[in-house]
Amino acid sequence: MLRHSMARIFNPATLLAGLLLSTSAVAINKDFEQPIKIASKYQSADGINKLSIFRENVRISQGSMSINADELQVDAGQGEGREVFIAMGQPASYEQTMEDGSRIRAEANHIEYRVNERTLTLSGDAQLQQNNSKVSGESILFNMEKEQLIAQGSDDGEGRVVTIFQPEPKKGPSEDKKQEKKP
Repeated sequence: MLRHSMARIFNPATLLAGLLLSTSAVAINKDFEQPIKIASKYQSADGINKLSIFRENVRISQGSMSINADELQVDAGQGEGREVFIAMGQPASYEQTMEDGSRIRAEANHIEYRVNERTLTLSGDAQLQQNNSKVSGESILFNMEKEQLIAQGSDDGEGRVVTIFQPEPKKGPSEDKKQEKKP
């Protein structure tokens, strides 16, 4: 499981979160008020332990949010609204539409969605992308509501967090002239 440590939260991660996510609005809050729907080819449930397992072509949706996985475990033991969804795949994927219409996408071998915290924990070849910017590492903790992330490389000393910012395409001379003519 992902280990969280305040020592691992450092200024570059804070800067990264601000740069990557500052241009978009908060994820549509109405998504979190919508019911969570799960579709799969197979489901089993244990009512006493409040644990369900879904397999084969699993899709979770809640408003504009969707998670696709090979397998899903749902732990409802903490009560309604506090479920933990653990999606596994090669990779499992997440998408959600932001208020400005942009899409945020992520993928990892393991995605944990904590409903009451509105967080995703991505681990195992984790990637998060918005517009043309992308963050990848061994694990990423993403707060969907606050648009904050913490990315971490692997503990083996080789793995690092990589961030890619794509510049906007340069305007051609004809586009510059069009903008100059506008009042």
